[in-house]
Amino acid sequence: MENKNNVPVFTFTIVAIILVAALYKQFDFETLKFEKPALAIVYSIVFVFSVIVLIKNFRKKRSDK
Repeated sequence: MENKNNVPVFTFTIVAIILVAALYKQFDFETLKFEKPALAIVYSIVFVFSVIVLIKNFRKKRSDK
């Protein structure tokens, strides 16, 4: 049953990595602005959600031990 719990962790980790890469590619360091600000907001919201899920799962595993 423990393998079932690892699937969301793996999935959300991959999602977080992809979103960070997408945000990095869209950011223009010369002007310090995003190319598509609306899309950057959506990416940021989903990234924060995935990090929150990962932290909650990590805390749950730590409290179970």
